[in-house]
Amino acid sequence: MGPQSTPDLSTPPSPLSLSTVAVVGLGTMGTGIAEVLTRAGREVIGIDTDETAARQAVAGLEAATARAVARERITERERQDILARFRTFTDLQAAADADLVIEVVPEDYELKRQVFAGLDAVVRADTILATGTNALSVTRLAADSQHPERVLGVHFFNPAPAMKLVEVVSSVLTAPTAVAAVTELARDLGKDPIAVGDRPGFVADGLLFGYLNQAAAMYEARYATREDIDAAMRLGCGLPMGPLALLDLIGVDTARTVLEAMYAESQDRLHAPAPILGQLAEAGLTGRKAGRGFYTYDAPGSSTTVPDAESPAAADELAAGRTVASVGVAGSGTMASGIAEVFAKAGFKVVLAARSLEKAEKAKARIAKSLGRSVDKGRLTAEARDTTLASITPAGALEAFADVDLAVEAVAEDLAVKQELFRTLDKVCKPGAILATTTSSLPVVACARATSRPEDVIGMHFFNPAPAMKLVEVVRTVLTADEVHATVRAVCAKVRKHPVDCGDRAGFIVNALLFPYLNNAIKMVEEHYASLDEIDAAMKLGGGYPMGPFELLDVVGLDVSLAIEKVLHAEFRDPGLAPAPLLEHLVAAGCLGRKTGRGFREYARR
Repeated sequence: MGPQSTPDLSTPPSPLSLSTVAVVGLGTMGTGIAEVLTRAGREVIGIDTDETAARQAVAGLEAATARAVARERITERERQDILARFRTFTDLQAAADADLVIEVVPEDYELKRQVFAGLDAVVRADTILATGTNALSVTRLAADSQHPERVLGVHFFNPAPAMKLVEVVSSVLTAPTAVAAVTELARDLGKDPIAVGDRPGFVADGLLFGYLNQAAAMYEARYATREDIDAAMRLGCGLPMGPLALLDLIGVDTARTVLEAMYAESQDRLHAPAPILGQLAEAGLTGRKAGRGFYTYDAPGSSTTVPDAESPAAADELAAGRTVASVGVAGSGTMASGIAEVFAKAGFKVVLAARSLEKAEKAKARIAKSLGRSVDKGRLTAEARDTTLASITPAGALEAFADVDLAVEAVAEDLAVKQELFRTLDKVCKPGAILATTTSSLPVVACARATSRPEDVIGMHFFNPAPAMKLVEVVRTVLTADEVHATVRAVCAKVRKHPVDCGDRAGFIVNALLFPYLNNAIKMVEEHYASLDEIDAAMKLGGGYPMGPFELLDVVGLDVSLAIEKVLHAEFRDPGLAPAPLLEHLVAAGCLGRKTGRGFREYARR
């Protein structure tokens, strides 16, 4: 039995004093953490009861350091020093001399409790014990240990060598000196630590797993295919992976465990695990590690997907549907001019109609400016610019759409305004012309019903800025003709956009998954769990998001965000989708984001 005296944590150790670190559990995460520590000069004691796991950890470190040498990031001498600092054992007794122990065994409370009880018996009284859990209670683990003041959470993100975020989790029992020591260590490892309190998921996973759960439920409801859901979030939000592919990487069983813990605390239906997660987990289809989850992989542990029964069949969609040579775009704002530019660059004849000829000509001038920037950057020739501009005809009335094959409205997000416009399009457009709305939140069928030809109406939700964003959500109503759907998909391909199919319900794919995540981030601030800066940093560094949620809210506009939240809440009637009061208060105060100079943050006026 080791020393049982009360640890002296009154003086915070310097990061260098945590020179010997034991890592208990040598799976993917444990091995990654061991690599980070050894490369930062720490002596690392790797402990796993499975000798095979220990051998694989050594082999993994050897391979990773060999790659670093090949890329000239370290020398061969440095590599040998790193390898010499990593020793593996199968018994917890090996942790006796550690200054810090990081536990990363599977997410099972009883297993973790046994590890901590074993460590209590062998380590020094001043050794800090850290759990790598992201779902279980750090406070409960601490309370069940002999020295709760030295227990905390340290949550690395996968892959640990690459991901910069580390969440340092303290319970109400944790000594501040222990938190300070581990925080300084994280910085010394080249990581960006944030201090958080003890609740399931902490910051990053607390926001991420609700989003993943909704994506699983969306797939389970057969609202959209797995490929379209994943493509929508990658191309529409700039995420490194789609949610279903990410669930396979994390492990479907792990995700279910995290969500169960989150739901137990929040009672928010958005955290109640989608039944499909339980079905896959019970069947052993836990993702990449099993070779099959939402997708099928060529081998267990592989990242290479292979076709299966759900893979989309190759279809010659370009040959289907109606002929589209000319396009009318209604509107004079940023989105309308961007969409007109997209069609014109792809060789379509474009009529750009606004409420007046002057507004239409201003919109065309905006396109000329955009094309000019492309020429300056070498992305477009001057000849292509001139050809594109020559194919755009500005007009001051919708009557100019008399001969277009496809009419696309991009006017204000107001249903009454759109319905009146569709009544006009119904009168002026020729028979067989396709009528499309770019709405992001309103029912497409309500626009369709304003016409005498609802079968010709479809949604084409472009993303801003339209020339740069690759995604188009193609929204079918229950009345949309198959021929119209096939034609619009073919048109998307011709303008080099990626179409994803979805039904006519609030938010479609992207906004239905994105805005509840943004709303939950606001609630996290309301609850004083974390700051704006901490949450933004957590999602960028831990989730690979191009922007943090509050950066994105201020860019989108808080009024626009609130309107979408209200539409989602009204359609799905889920209490968890109710707009956060803080969002409503800011909008009421006129703090709408960057466009007003103040939203969640303040901005310099231009």
